[in-house]
Amino acid sequence: MSPALTLYRLGTRWLEPLAPRLLDHRAIRGKEDRQRVDERLGFSSLARPPGPLIWLHGASVGETLSLLPLVERIKRSRPDLTILVTSGTTTSAELLTRRLPKEAIHQYIPVDGPAAVAAFLDHWQPSLGVFVESELWPNLLFGAKARGTRLALVSARITEKTHSGWRRVPAMARQLLGTFDLILPQDEASADRLLDLGARIDGQINLKLSGEPLPHDPAAFSRLSASIGERPVIVAASTHEGEEVPITRSIGTLSAKDSRGEDDPPRPLLVLVPRHPERGPAIAAALESAGHKPRLRSRGDDPVEAQDVYVADTLGELGLFMRLADVVIMGGSFGPALGLSPVGGHNPLEPARLAKPCITGPDASNWQSVAALLRDARGLQMVAAVSDLPDAIRPLLADPALSRAMGDRARRAAVDAGAGLDHLWEALSLLLPVASKRTGPA
Repeated sequence: MSPALTLYRLGTRWLEPLAPRLLDHRAIRGKEDRQRVDERLGFSSLARPPGPLIWLHGASVGETLSLLPLVERIKRSRPDLTILVTSGTTTSAELLTRRLPKEAIHQYIPVDGPAAVAAFLDHWQPSLGVFVESELWPNLLFGAKARGTRLALVSARITEKTHSGWRRVPAMARQLLGTFDLILPQDEASADRLLDLGARIDGQINLKLSGEPLPHDPAAFSRLSASIGERPVIVAASTHEGEEVPITRSIGTLSAKDSRGEDDPPRPLLVLVPRHPERGPAIAAALESAGHKPRLRSRGDDPVEAQDVYVADTLGELGLFMRLADVVIMGGSFGPALGLSPVGGHNPLEPARLAKPCITGPDASNWQSVAALLRDARGLQMVAAVSDLPDAIRPLLADPALSRAMGDRARRAAVDAGAGLDHLWEALSLLLPVASKRTGPA
């Protein structure tokens, strides 16, 4: 065992007695679920079902949502398996409560202390653990391996910053990566960095390329559609602090007459869907200071009351508002252009799966290969600045046939991009116990 790894494991053993107090403090600040904080210490109020169990882990919202197509595939192909999904944030837990099938179990991931890890693993006894992106917790990985759990790191994403950090402790990185029976990075850059750290690469898979269109409430869609009427809808999805006011100001220069070329057309409605819904009141305050009159969904406001901008600050309704959209703007992509810290953009496949024409800012670095694929298919347009949005949007609103063609190209490209799930399931199946006689074909 490397000196760095030995030091880490000793340190977590010494510090673990402080974990309950730290978790209670985080719960007071809303960072932990007060009703389920014991799960972070490895204890569960749920009994483990009999039979083999597959454990899937994603740290936060993006990673856990990328697991949903895999959950559906497991449920369909191996109904004898119990599916356990863990995550580390309250937001991801709330979303998974809504989105996971009733047969699957959600738990919070335990803190990486020896006792918490032992309690978690002894209770759930997973046959296979599947980690998404770059969650490398030493006690958890070595504890699982010691109990005979097979491990897979899939859709692995290693940034240059993460790679540089692990390069400072190369022996520790090599030992951690050696616990995995299967490693599938999501792109060439991550594959090269993992190879440099001593990993064995078994192929590539990007789980965020797989999946179904975002869900929605059909009744809510009908109500909102009737309320909005003939107004063209522009949705700015997953926006971040500092983007909302400039986007609203820019879209405000897109006149109603420009949008459809009619004599007296309805005024366009901008819907802001913030990445973090709890920012809704702060967004409203910033917009009001800039001279706008926003309405908030969290307050029960109706879009028809919004003169120019409606803030959809509720959780899990992005699919609803994307379906209402004539054009989608992907947030998190204008940071550097506005003098803000870069975010790297968000998943442009979400509007593509709904056949929506999409526009992104210049910073789509987290989705570089996906953005390139959609741009090559002419299903995504990239602009250099927020001020360029009106010129990109105007022809799409003026010509519905042009808009539909762009959206359909995006949808076809998204279908082609998501074909890797079958290959992933084939690889994971080799690490699982043989199916019982009750199980259908894998």
